[in-house]
Order: sequence, then C-alpha cells, then structure tokens
Amino acid sequence: MELLRKGKQDARGGGPAALEWGLIPGDAAKSLPVWACGGKVSLNVDGTVGRLVGALDAVLDSNARVAPFRILLQVPGSQVYSPIACGELLNGSDVYWAIATGATLEEINQHWDWLEQNLLHTLSVFDNKDDIASFVKGKVKALIAEETSSRLAEQEEEPEKFREALVKFEARFNFPEAEKLVTYYSCCCWKGRVPRQGWLYLSINHLCFYSFFLGKELKLVVPWVDIQKLERTSNVFLTDTIRITTQNKERDFSMFLNLDEVFKVMEQLADVTLRRLLDNEVFDLDPDLQEPSQITKRDLEARAQNEFFRAFFRLPRKEKLHAVVDCSLWTPFSRCHTTGRMFASDSYICFASREDGCCKIILPLREVVSIEKMEDTSLLPHPIIVSIRSKVAFQFIELRDRDSLVEALLARLKQVHANHPVHYDTSADDDMASLVFHSTSMCSDHRFGDLEMMSSQNSEESEKEKSPLMHPDALVTAFQQSGSQSPDSRMSREQIKISLWNDHFVEYGRTVCMFRTEKIRKLVAMGIPESLRGRLWLLFSDAVTDLASHPGYYGNLVEESLGKCCLVTEEIERDLHRSLPEHPAFQNETGIAALRRVLTAYAHRNPKIGYCQSMNILTSVLLLYTKEEEAFWLLVAVCERMLPDYFNHRVIGAQVDQSVFEELIKGHLPELAEHMNDLSALASVSLSWFLTLFLSIMPLESAVNVVDCFFYDGIKAIFQLGLAVLEANAEDLCSSKDDGQALMILSRFLDHIKNEDSPGPPVGSHHAFFSDDQEPYPVTDISDLIRDSYEKFGDQSVEQIEHLRYKHRIRVLQGHEDTTKQNVLRVVIPEVSILPEDLEELYDLFKREHMMSCYWEQPRPMASRHDPSRPYAEQYRIDARQFAHLFQLVSPWTCGAHTEILAERTFRLLDDNMDQLIEFKAFVSCLDIMYNGEMNEKIKLLYRLHIPPALTENDRDSQSPLRNPLLSTSRPLVFGKPNGDAVDYQKQLKQMIKDLAKEKDKTEKELPKMSQREFIQFCKTLYSMFHEDPEENDLYQAIATVTTLLLQIGEVGQRGSSSGSCSQECGEELRASAPSPEDSVFADTGKTPQDSQAFPEAAERDWTVSLEHILASLLTEQSLVNFFEKPLDMKSKLENAKINQYNLKTFEMSHQSQSELKLSNL
Repeated sequence: MELLRKGKQDARGGGPAALEWGLIPGDAAKSLPVWACGGKVSLNVDGTVGRLVGALDAVLDSNARVAPFRILLQVPGSQVYSPIACGELLNGSDVYWAIATGATLEEINQHWDWLEQNLLHTLSVFDNKDDIASFVKGKVKALIAEETSSRLAEQEEEPEKFREALVKFEARFNFPEAEKLVTYYSCCCWKGRVPRQGWLYLSINHLCFYSFFLGKELKLVVPWVDIQKLERTSNVFLTDTIRITTQNKERDFSMFLNLDEVFKVMEQLADVTLRRLLDNEVFDLDPDLQEPSQITKRDLEARAQNEFFRAFFRLPRKEKLHAVVDCSLWTPFSRCHTTGRMFASDSYICFASREDGCCKIILPLREVVSIEKMEDTSLLPHPIIVSIRSKVAFQFIELRDRDSLVEALLARLKQVHANHPVHYDTSADDDMASLVFHSTSMCSDHRFGDLEMMSSQNSEESEKEKSPLMHPDALVTAFQQSGSQSPDSRMSREQIKISLWNDHFVEYGRTVCMFRTEKIRKLVAMGIPESLRGRLWLLFSDAVTDLASHPGYYGNLVEESLGKCCLVTEEIERDLHRSLPEHPAFQNETGIAALRRVLTAYAHRNPKIGYCQSMNILTSVLLLYTKEEEAFWLLVAVCERMLPDYFNHRVIGAQVDQSVFEELIKGHLPELAEHMNDLSALASVSLSWFLTLFLSIMPLESAVNVVDCFFYDGIKAIFQLGLAVLEANAEDLCSSKDDGQALMILSRFLDHIKNEDSPGPPVGSHHAFFSDDQEPYPVTDISDLIRDSYEKFGDQSVEQIEHLRYKHRIRVLQGHEDTTKQNVLRVVIPEVSILPEDLEELYDLFKREHMMSCYWEQPRPMASRHDPSRPYAEQYRIDARQFAHLFQLVSPWTCGAHTEILAERTFRLLDDNMDQLIEFKAFVSCLDIMYNGEMNEKIKLLYRLHIPPALTENDRDSQSPLRNPLLSTSRPLVFGKPNGDAVDYQKQLKQMIKDLAKEKDKTEKELPKMSQREFIQFCKTLYSMFHEDPEENDLYQAIATVTTLLLQIGEVGQRGSSSGSCSQECGEELRASAPSPEDSVFADTGKTPQDSQAFPEAAERDWTVSLEHILASLLTEQSLVNFFEKPLDMKSKLENAKINQYNLKTFEMSHQSQSELKLSNL
C-alpha cells in the first residue's frame, strides 16, 4: 500500500517546482523514489499540531516501533548529512527526514492537510532545493525545541530552558538588565516574499526578532510604543499571520506553534506598555501596570482574564479574579442544572452559562450569608450551597478542588463582612419568615425581599438627618406630567409591563442576585416601567452594592465639596441650566440644586475625571428616576466601570469605541462603509451617541429606553442600536451628496423616534435638529428600533468587543501621539531653518530618548512621565542626562571628552525656568543655531555657554587654570605673514567694533562681560572643537592669534579698572586725558601692569572681555570664519543617531551597573 502526493508548481511559473512529498507505509520507506520537502511550519491547528510535533519527537527514539505511516522529506543528490534532531533514513547518498508519523491513514492525512495548508505555499520563494532543505531542517528542529520548552506552559516553569533563551536574548540584543524578557517563540519573519526562520523575543518594552539563515544575520527591534497596528491577517503564502505596523514599515510573522496564544500575549504587552507610557490619565487606576519589571507571561494571561471578567460582569476595576472553575448551577426556572463557569473574586461570586445568554448571576459577598459543602452523591457530585440574605440558596455542583475553593471563599467572605458589616432590618423578619428554604432542591418559592438592602435603608435615614438639603425622592415623582394622549391607554400599557415584571421577579428573583436570562433582556428591550426604572438601573449596574457598602459617604462628600470654588465648579455652574432645560424638574432650583450636589460631589471624589461635558445630561436623567444618593452611585458605576476612560481629558475610551464602531459598520453595513469612504464624518456625529447614551439627540421618553438596555447589556447595547439607526437610514445615506446632508438625515430620523408606551408627555431633545418640519416625517417607535438592533446586530459578544477595544486603543493612542507631534512641529517649523523632514526625525529621537529612560531607569524627582494633559509642546521633556545623550548624537559641536561638559552647559542655558527639564522647542532652537546660524549667532551661543548661568562656580572643568604658551600676553599686536607682509590688527578691530556697535539691536539685552576664568573655558572649548578638523593646524594658529589679542584687550580693560580705584581727582585727571573707549582698548600693551603682578586675584576679577571684542577678533582670521560658516550635514548625523541611540544608552546602563557592582564588592 502506498499513498503519494506532490506539491504544486508555482502558479506564476517563475519559481522552481515545489519539492515532492511522500506518504508511505512504514515498511516501504526505503523503496521510495526521490522525495523531498521544504518550507517552514506554522502550527495553529489544535489537535493536529500536538500530534504532529509528538510524531517528530517519536522518531528520536531509535528503539521505537516503526509507525505504519510516515511523511518523509529528501533532497535529490544530497550528500549524507549528520544525524539531525528530526530523525532521518539513509538510502545511499540520499537522506530522508521523518517529518510526521501516524498510526492510521486518517491521522497521517491530518498531518498532511496541515502541512499542505501551512507549509507548501512557502516553497516557491526559494531558488534551489538545498535552501529549502536547510530551511525545513532549521524549522523542524525549532518546532521540536519549542514544543518541549513551552507548549501552553510557562517558560518560568522550565527555568533551564527559559534561562538559556534569556542568555541568548541578552547576548543578541545587548539590552540593560532592566529589559525583562517575558516569553519567546520560534517563528518566521517575512521580508517581502522571503521568510526568515528565527526566534521572536517579547520583552516588557520591545518586540525583537533574531535570525541567522544561510549565513545572514537579521536583528529586528521594535519598541511597543512604536507599533501603530497589531492584527492577524494573511498573505499570498500563508492563511494566518501576525502583522506589526509601525510608522514606516509592515512586518509579518508566521509559523507559530500556537498563533492564538502568541497574538494574545503580544496584544496584552502592547496594551500594557502603551497605556503605561502614553495614557497616564488612567495609569494610577490599574496597579498591574505600575511594575513592568514584574510582568510575566502568567501575569499577562491573568490580566487578560481579569479584564474579561470585569467587562463581562461590569465590576469595579479594583476587583481581582482569584479562580475560574467549571461547574453546573441549579436553575429552578428550567428545573435542571446549567453548565457553565464560576468566577470567584475579591468581593463577588459570579456564574455564566456556557451557552451565551442562557443564565448569568452576580452574588456580592456582602449579600452572602453562608457557603457550605453538601453531601457528595452520584447525582450531585461535589456540591456547595451559597445562601444569601433574602433566604435563597444557589446550588453549584461538579466543582473540582471543592475543599480548597470553599476554604478560599469563606476567607474572603469573612474579610468582606469585617470591612463592611451588614445591618439587618428586624422589621422585615415577619415577611421573611414565610419564605421556605430548600437548600438541595432549590425549588423554593422565589418571593424575594425588598429591593433595597437593609443597610441602605438605615443609611438613608441617617443621611436625611445629616443632610436635610437633599431631595428625598426621584424628581420624576415630584414633577409628574400628564400626557396629551389618553392617560388610561398609556397607564394600561404601563400596568401590563409592571405585571410582566412582577411575574418575572417571582420566578427569577428581584434582588441583585437575580437570574439574568434572555427573558429579562426581552423585557428590558420593551422598556422598563417608570415605577421600576430607577430600582432596576441600580440592580443591573450593581450600584446598589456600592450604595449599601458606603453609608454616609455621599453626605460627607456633599458637605466637603459644597462652597468650594475652582475651575471644575465653574464648569459645572455653566452647564447646570443646559441640562434637560425642557423638563420642568430642571426649570426650578430643586432639580438644579440636586444636580449641582451630585456633580460637585463626584468631582470631589474623583479629581482625575473631575467634570466632563455630557456628565450633566446623564446625571439629570438619573436624578429623574432615582434618589439623589442613588443617582450619585449610578454615576460612579457609569464613569468608572461601565464606560471606562470615557470621561477624562482626552475621552480616550469614547474614541476607542468610536473606532470599534467604524469597524462594526464595515463588517455589518459594507455598502454604507463603501459609499462613505471616510467614516470619520459618521464618527463625529455618533460621538454624542456614546457620550450621552442617545440622551442628547433623541426625545427623552425614547432615550430612557436606550438607557434601560445600556444598564442591562452595557456598551454592546449602544453599538447595536447605532448600527440599527444607520441600517434604517442606509439607503438615504448612500444617496447623500456630502457629510452635511448625511448629518441632516440622521438628525431628522433621531428626532422622530417616539415612545408610544411612555406615560408622560413627549419631551423633545434639546440638541435635535429640524424639530419644526415643513412636512410630516415618518415616526419610528423606539421599541421596534431596539428589537431590530437585538435581532440583527445582537451577536457581538463581550469578548469580541474587548478584543476590538484592544486593537483600536493602539490606533487611538498613536493617533494622539501623531497629533501631538504635528502640533509641536507646526509651532517649531516657522521659527527654525531645519528642514521639516529633519525636524520630524529629531522629534522621534527626542521622544525615544525620553522613552528609553522610562524603560530602564528609576524615575528621578525632576523627570516627569509623559503627561497628555499638558500643552502639546510640554508633553515630552528630557532631563540633563537625556539631553547629553542627544547632544552627543546630533550636535555638530563635538569636542571629544569635552563634549559632555559642553552638553551640561548647554542644558543649563536652555533650562530657563530651572526645573531641570527642557522641551523639544528649546532643543531644536539650539541645534538650529549650531547648524544654520550666522557666524555671529554661533559665537554668541558659544559666548553664552561660558558665562552664568551656563557656566557655574561648581562646573567640573572650570576650576583648572590654563597654562599655555599660546596665550602669552607678551606678543605684539602686529604679526608678520609668511610672505613678509605685516597686518596691523589694531585698525581692523577698531573698525569692526564700531560696525558691530552700530548694528546692535538697541532692544536686545546686553550680555555680561566674560571674566578671565570664563574666557579660559571658552578657549578650551574652541580648541576641542577644532580637533580632528582637516584644517586643524591653521585653526590652532588662528585661535592662538585671536586668544593673544583678547588677553591683551582684557588686560587693557583691567588696567583701566585699576585706575578707577585712585582718588577722585586722579580719576578726573585720567578721564580728561584718556582717549575714547575704543582707543583705550588698543593702547600700548607692551608692558605688563604692575597691579596685575601685585594683586593676581584682583587682576583676575577685573579682567573682562565682551562679546563684541571676541566676535571682532575672530572675524580677523579667515580660517575661523570658514570654520563657522561652512555648511553642515544634519542628515548623516540623524542617520547615525537612529542607529546608535540604543547602543549609547545600553553602553551607559551597562557601565553604570558595572560601577555599582564594583562598589558593592568593596
């Protein structure tokens, strides 16, 4: 029996034929004709992958029984290779490599199908069969190594293998020790159509790839903060790859053993790093992000599970998941056990059925009375009973490790009750006594207690006594309006709804611990009755737990915040009368005062958010249906967990969901997306849909039904309703001519959504357009629209939405970074002569220098993190050490060992406010002078670098006296030229100083004169700058000449200053006979003043020269003029800087660590 298959030839005909593959019975292996295989293996098929790699391992055992079926690979005419890890069969000079084995034909066919899908497409990119064989050999060995080292297991669990990978990572990329390796994978990186087999290393700040293939080494380093898009895609050769998009490049990675796992880890790492470094507005809210050096692969998986858990059950961010256990829950409404998973966290026990929408429960531990293990039987294996305060029990069975689970739950239950003691209301005992409790059957009468918790009732009484100003009831009860239609018809509909809800409460429960099923979703979609709306909002959002856990909290906030005046309170006051002005509740001081108290109290509670526009509209609606304190806790639930990151400086959360919404439009409404090429217009319209939950653009009586769905289903309800609105208007939108017409279409439609079941009169949207139509417009009932949204677009799961949020958060954050960059460049470009493309490169280097310090250094007191709330130009700032690195990389004034000293002085000069940080604008303004300034501008900058504040008394290079014969002051001011001509510098200097004085701007602040100590440092800098210049000798001679002139000029000034210390008469006499100031500068200096010899300290103190003296002297030497006026090439500097920036930083970090090690050993 023999089964043969061959790869197909390259479809384009340009490449070689794919090498042949063979599937044969084991006993026929050696009778095979010439077979070969090539390619690389991308393992992403669950069961097949494990068996395939297992087959690869099996061939290593020479004593193993020959498998009935094998897949072999061979290169015709190949020499006999040395044994390799994947196994081989020898046949003369040919070598057959066993790629996979199988016990049955079906099994080997599965292996073959996988290879055909993932491997054969790659063969045509290679030029010859030897390259293919080499590639496959490396790939198969890498797969075996990876399978044995990490197959769904943590590398930390195999410390030897992980340590080996860590050593290779450190040696190959030379990062500092602070760059922690998280995990690594074998894969291929595609360069055009050519795959490079190698290893992918994922660290806390970088994605790195290393390959050594066919004698060529490839190293790739991509910082996570540079990634603009991370997605799964496909190319012409493979069906599933991971694509990394940065500013200038796209890179594809494939051939992973478990692509799903790799993508999730990469997604988590990118999200963690970008939020830690670019989104500091919510940084403090997520403690998992604060210690990047502690991040492990296990932590990332736990974080992903935590994020999903909190999003699925809409729980507080502080809630930490401890256990996820498969189990079954007794559901009395279906009279059976429902399979699903239990989630146990700090303060909750939650359950979700395997079948989406079948059943979900949320049990706050403060509501739990007891957790007990029941007798284990064949019908009820490993059961536990969770009893709650309303004398109802929940039975869970089939729990693994039941004992340890119950022990952990009881410990957390004890802790919760200790932190938040529960106060029972004894007045309710009579009602509760009638409830029958059947712990095992769960078939009891489900008549639940009152909706509010007892501790909440007690706290309300104390709040009323403590804060008599609070309005005691929901505003809608105090400002009830009568509708224009027959009240009987509307009330009859309301009564029908109430009856349906009461029936539901009896069967499913009426507290926060109720069973949440598809039935309740249908009731919510119909619209919650007015009398139950506020209470059910509290239950669905779990704000009722916060309310009961914090008695007196709101009252204290109100007392602390009222009367305080700040920017936030001013913004609140401006918006108070814009909040539902058409509703009578906010046309008088009662409603306005309640709104003011809630908004001010929340701003006091959460100053990071403070107050954001649209919070006033949402809060005013909450106050209509709930009491004041309840409205406050509903606002907390919305802002801090149901709409995370929506209400902050940049509304990042809303923008992320806008981006997700655009992708959903492309997926569900492709024709509309194709017509509207730029969906940003729709995004600008729909932003208010998300920020105000349709309250600002839909009549109030209709919009509250949307809020009903939102509190039950979360943001999913807004996504699907937005899609339903667009789908209802798709035809008109596709025929619209421009964005303005599309806006009118949507506005008219939303303004004519009515609620026929509302018991109150219609209340129009105060933001709606075209309320007074010339002709009747079709009316849409909100119930029909919501029903359509669930039926047509309700298939989006929480997991899918969270995945899309991860994907688009990267895009949104990078969009903000691009906006910041463009705004900074727009301000800087008009003020400098540097080319825009070079400025862009400089900005990237500046930002990267800031980021590298965030990666590997402990934050210093003066170094602040990236702060997106600051003005654009101030968001990225660097300190002195970071500036020194950039100065060394891009400054044209490199002075050897003196460069670092010059960089320190430059930083002190640019640091105007002395906060030890400088901005990008100051950095490039300085570079612009160095590269593009006139000679006098460059000399002025050098001059300022050698006087205070740039030069300080403690400057590490300013204390050493200069002893150099070139600076002797005994030389004459007339020099002979090589050709015998003499040059008299006195006349030249006189004329130059006069010309400079005429040109000097009168408004410019005159720079202080330079002392001898400062002048010596100035000269040392010039000597250092000329080192290794092609005209080095001429420059040294020229600067020696100029230095001598300036020293003599200073001595003349010093002598004049000494004369000023004589008697007044003598002074007047000297002034009468003295020449003009310019002439005195050039008086005979052939003799050294006696005062200078007698009082050297005084002489040094009085010796000065000015900027004009220095500039005029330098202009006398053409070689110096040429040096300062020669064009400088910035592009080459920038190219070298991009290559060497990391190397310079890592060298410094390693040098520091070695120094610290030496000190610790002493």
